[in-house]
Amino acid sequence: MKNYIKFPEISKTIILFVGFQIVLISTCFAQSTTKAEKIDDLMTKYSEYGQFNGSVLVAENGEVIFENGYGFANMEWDIPNKVDTKHRLGSITKQFTAMLIMQLVEEGKISLDKTVSTYLDDYPKNTGEQITVHHLLTHTSGIPNYTSFPGFFQNKSRDPYSPKEFTKTFADSSLVFTPGEKFAYSNSGYFLLGVIIEEVTGKTYEQALKERIFDPLNMNDTGYDHHDTILKNRATGYEQMGTQFKNSPYLDMTIPYAAGSLYSSVKDLYKWDQALLSNKLISQENKELMFKPHIKTGADAYGYGWGVGYQKFGKGKDSVRVLAHGGGINGFNTLITRIPEDKNLIVLLNNTGGKSLGNMSHAISNILYGSTYQMPKKSVAASLMEDISKNGIKSALKVYAEIKDSEEYRLNENEMNSLGYQILRSGKIEAAIEIFKLNVEAFPESGNVYDSLGEAYLENGNKDMALKSYKKSVELDPKNSNAVQIIKDLQRKME
Repeated sequence: MKNYIKFPEISKTIILFVGFQIVLISTCFAQSTTKAEKIDDLMTKYSEYGQFNGSVLVAENGEVIFENGYGFANMEWDIPNKVDTKHRLGSITKQFTAMLIMQLVEEGKISLDKTVSTYLDDYPKNTGEQITVHHLLTHTSGIPNYTSFPGFFQNKSRDPYSPKEFTKTFADSSLVFTPGEKFAYSNSGYFLLGVIIEEVTGKTYEQALKERIFDPLNMNDTGYDHHDTILKNRATGYEQMGTQFKNSPYLDMTIPYAAGSLYSSVKDLYKWDQALLSNKLISQENKELMFKPHIKTGADAYGYGWGVGYQKFGKGKDSVRVLAHGGGINGFNTLITRIPEDKNLIVLLNNTGGKSLGNMSHAISNILYGSTYQMPKKSVAASLMEDISKNGIKSALKVYAEIKDSEEYRLNENEMNSLGYQILRSGKIEAAIEIFKLNVEAFPESGNVYDSLGEAYLENGNKDMALKSYKKSVELDPKNSNAVQIIKDLQRKME
């Protein structure tokens, strides 16, 4: 909220007014300090429990009230995370891709209702003439998500590709639904937007970002990440195994491209937020088009590169618009949350992967609005991982039975899912199935947990159980187009 102070009309009130200003400033400072202390207490506890290792920045009414680093940017050299530490952003990249597209729309070089075939002559016409730029921006294209392809991480994620070469890995795929029909998150769509940007501008995606966004905003700690570049203050990505950490698997950064290739710092993302509060990059009209809720994604909606929702905080009766997007990439997960009407911002960049940043962001939002918030609890998933590493899955199942309902522990669907995938990728398929089964038991109304269980069964060669799990996933979440496609493929192979 904005506070307006009228200047005094007669000179004899000046001394009183100045005194009032000092009291007001002191009060505001005290409030900010109190909020900052609460945020620090919150994040310190998350760090203590091994649930956050990264950098944080919080702004209120456009001004930074808190910024800090927790844990280590590099554990081998005990180099701490700081506010200028550079983290891989993952899918936060998508909002920058969307901004480039909207700049080109404003310049008349791209039309949102024109098709992919308008800009890419060599893209298959049977699908390219159906899919518009708007469809790509809103995840309504029907193009299957390449990161969900079977064996993708094992077989393709380590190899370098040019953008047009990699496009061929999904361009010939059948659409999983008619474009515009529904929402299905797809990295493929944003990858394709990057190729369109290069075709229209005649420059690489990286060059376009630098010239059109990063240089004008002095975002000197932001860029396209390359493994071979010597980059000062770059964080190392880790994966957590219980209380232990290991280096995350290698990923060639040509793979995420316009869907997830960028790195940045919390301080640079504050600059980005400030630019979005102005019309420095695009007009107000086109900026609002970016943030418009174009398609429902469940309780919330999706704009262009941003999730859009409304939420009540504190004692206010009205909901405020919340713009947010998370990112996950090998060894990192990230979250940026903006409440533009109040000029509030929360940036969380974590370099140990797979953490529940949404819970942290929600607690910080409640602190900003003077509402109650929850302090973190110990993680059931982390405790299970620790026991699996030491004693195996049978022992871990006993530990689960003992702690799942404890007041000291939190059972979180996403954390359990991440645990299952960590175990799956380590080759312990049977153990991963047991973890996914626990998640299904705990969250029986979630389509995602059945999807993950189905993937593990499929990896184990159990097509009957995989098919059953995927069908249940689609029953609970009809928008799960990836599961729909897998069901069709399985039924065809089982005939």
